[in-house]
Amino acid sequence: MKLFNTMTRKKEEFVPLEEGKVRMYVCGPTVYNLIHIGNARPMIVFDTVRRYFEYKGYDVNFVSNFTDVDDKIIKKAIEEGVSADEISKRYIAECKKDMEGMNIEPATKNPLATEEICGMVEMIQQLIDKGYAYEKNGTVYFRTRQFKEYGKLSHKNLDDLRSGNRTLLVSGEDEKEDPLDFVLWKPKKEGEPAWESPWSDGRPGWHIECSVMSKKYLGEQIDIHAGGEDLVFPHHENEIAQSEAANGKPFAKYWMHNAFLNIDNHKMSKSLGNFRTVREISEQYDLQVLRFFMLSAHYRSPLNFSADLMEASRNGLERIVNAAENLKYLSGNAKTADMSREETEALAKTEEYVKAFEAAMDDDFNTADAIASVFDLVKYCNTTAGEDSSAAYAKGLLEVLERLCNVLGLIVVKETEMLDEDIEALIEERQAARKAKNFARADEIRDELAARGIILEDTREGVKWKRA
Repeated sequence: MKLFNTMTRKKEEFVPLEEGKVRMYVCGPTVYNLIHIGNARPMIVFDTVRRYFEYKGYDVNFVSNFTDVDDKIIKKAIEEGVSADEISKRYIAECKKDMEGMNIEPATKNPLATEEICGMVEMIQQLIDKGYAYEKNGTVYFRTRQFKEYGKLSHKNLDDLRSGNRTLLVSGEDEKEDPLDFVLWKPKKEGEPAWESPWSDGRPGWHIECSVMSKKYLGEQIDIHAGGEDLVFPHHENEIAQSEAANGKPFAKYWMHNAFLNIDNHKMSKSLGNFRTVREISEQYDLQVLRFFMLSAHYRSPLNFSADLMEASRNGLERIVNAAENLKYLSGNAKTADMSREETEALAKTEEYVKAFEAAMDDDFNTADAIASVFDLVKYCNTTAGEDSSAAYAKGLLEVLERLCNVLGLIVVKETEMLDEDIEALIEERQAARKAKNFARADEIRDELAARGIILEDTREGVKWKRA
């Protein structure tokens, strides 16, 4: 299995630090609002990476944090006249709802920055003791030039940054020994949440949070650190500097970054009015369609979100789901139970599609090519399974299809659900109302059921229903 390492800028064979185990840290969202589809891309991409490692038999310790103390959270709290804690808790809950909709597996641990302050104070003190950090008027800064390998991830040169007048933090420039030093701890301002420290009552800088949470839940060295490409510099660069200066050993073996998501060929921004939340998308599409769309391109390729591409994704996913539903129907209504010799041979041929799928995923998690293999399998299922197929053959094909789709986090067979008794009663009442030509009541019931997520279809064979 090969993956592209941002640090070395090349594909490398994946060799875990500990055989059979993967320690993986993914930077999570800052929770001050509903997550947008830009947040969704790394969530879906790295959930799929995790699923493939699990498919290959690895034990994955997957940690993804929530940044629950930040200037944006504080600003939102002040606007609403509530505490920062109330804002972060509200949007963590909303984020988890959206993640469930996108079929993101729950992380092994979702640490919160506010619950790890003691560890942050401890690491900052270590950095001061080792000469990598210094305090000025309650603020603690990291001496960027003291860490000789600074810039090894982003391939940026400190002198070039200095000449370009690029700084990592704008406040307190006059206090810094060097404009490129960045903040580890800052004193509180009026009305802000704060914690005690040896330097001032205040709060940690953003970068130190991930260094500490990763160390606590995964150890001083990890296999994979991942996130969006916008985090390479300065966030991940600063994490490396802090972690390696404090721990005295390499931090992460592999660095993975997904490319940006554009909207109709423009960068997503509130000022352009093209800002899309996952919740808004869920009102138009099943979030499985969003997941399929995100995986239809390689994670390192820029991806353009548009209505046309979402429609194409809906159609593509529907093609797979229809094939799965057909196989489920055939396995439940077959005339014969056991496979014939020809069917046994035909089922064995599906291994070709499985191998093609695995080859795509082994090559830096190429989900676009993996999906192409799934479509090839769907075509094979549709052409070799029919009314005369045995239950075992249809079931065998379905198991192969489901196994591959599960790696991609795509749900192709939904569990059969029983209607609640009151809903069944409403359907019967609607039928009676239609017979009595009381169409107003019939429409009323249809609308009521739609509001409860039940869509009715009137067909020649009678009323059919499906979940919205």
